[in-house]
Amino acid sequence: MTAARRSDDHDKSSPNASDDVPEASRTVVRRRRGAALLRAIYLATLEELAETSFEELGFEKIAARAGTAKTTLYRRWSTTEELVLAALSDPATGYRPMDPPDTGSLRSDLMAVLTALSQSIQEPRGRALRPLIGQRSRHPELFEEIFRVLVIPHQRLLLGILRDAADRGEAEPAAVTQRIASVGPRLVVMEAMRRDMVPPAEVTAIVDEVLLPLLAVR
Repeated sequence: MTAARRSDDHDKSSPNASDDVPEASRTVVRRRRGAALLRAIYLATLEELAETSFEELGFEKIAARAGTAKTTLYRRWSTTEELVLAALSDPATGYRPMDPPDTGSLRSDLMAVLTALSQSIQEPRGRALRPLIGQRSRHPELFEEIFRVLVIPHQRLLLGILRDAADRGEAEPAAVTQRIASVGPRLVVMEAMRRDMVPPAEVTAIVDEVLLPLLAVR
């Protein structure tokens, strides 16, 4: 991981945590605890990142959006890198490998996985990935960690789907490779980067015009 990058506002933090929170938000801080507060922080992190950039991300902005004190964030995370990875890895706000669709059909399985991916890209967790992908050269180690935590598990899921299809005689065994398993997600992500969303018709075209021909039994 890159050297710890502390939020610029750390040295300015008030010794009184309530001073960091607007008056209207203090009742929220008193009432929200545990999982509810953690989810609010994670969601605020992803929304803030999606609207700005990683360089502009700071604990003060995240705390204000979450309706909590920035000292709450400093007690749990040392850097914004740690917080971003935690938010993206959390099952409620981020990504976790989905269960295999197991529809019994290669086409239906591919449609289920890529549709779920295309929908997630329009959510805060998906929109937050765009500045990280666009700024990969500035934060290569952070990008690699995100790749390890998020991308590799999804690639394994798709590879398993292809293997099952080959066992059923629906896919060419020689085509069951890591590279082909990654084609669908890459096309979905590229389409999202191009126009901010992936319509259902595009997902269908990726499956029918690209993936199924690649996997067809010879």
